[in-house]
Amino acid sequence: MSKARGRLTADEAAEVFRRLSRHMPGRTATAKGPKDQPDAFRSVVSCMLSAQSRDANTALATTRLFALAETPDDMLALPEAEIAAAIKPCGLYNMKARNIRRLCETLIAEHARIVPQTREELMSLPGVGRKCADIVMSFTFDADVIAVDTHVFRVSNRTGLTEAKTADETARQLEAEAPDFARRDGHFWLIQFGKAICVARRPHCEQCFLTDLCRWFAQERDAGDGGAPAKGGA
Repeated sequence: MSKARGRLTADEAAEVFRRLSRHMPGRTATAKGPKDQPDAFRSVVSCMLSAQSRDANTALATTRLFALAETPDDMLALPEAEIAAAIKPCGLYNMKARNIRRLCETLIAEHARIVPQTREELMSLPGVGRKCADIVMSFTFDADVIAVDTHVFRVSNRTGLTEAKTADETARQLEAEAPDFARRDGHFWLIQFGKAICVARRPHCEQCFLTDLCRWFAQERDAGDGGAPAKGGA
């Protein structure tokens, strides 16, 4: 992925989020969290299964797994091999099966079977990193946090909202600098924008309402491959 050169100013970043808010759905509209599970435990497990997995494969794996068990105790009653077989569609199934069992053991032993709500506590759980913790905080506990998945990482670093080499660093920069009004629905705006317009291989700049601000577009335009003239201001 080509990245932007230079960061947007605070005012420019705020304008990006304002435009996204007008054009992209938020959590109260049509967009749904990718870990749309009915409780915190299944949300965490679903998020763990989504690592390096396509959405359709993750959905199939979670459906198969939760048909067998829906609680930490019931999950531990399953042999590890049975868990692995159920989640095989999502890939890395042996490692994920081990982590699911370790997660259940930790929840029972240290958290009275209740999934914690803080980032620090979530990240202390086996198999849970910053991205998974933030996704659970946002989608399950309704926290004002911009979780960074593949789409958010790409859009943020391509436009110049952030300038980071990892998803965790992108998350830290967004947490530190995103305007207050964007913290609730910012993830939803960015992920829908990344799916519809700022796609991975060749973004649809001719449809974009951010080209006058986007650092990547300016870089490509100056190099003679910027696509359509800048629109912006929409």
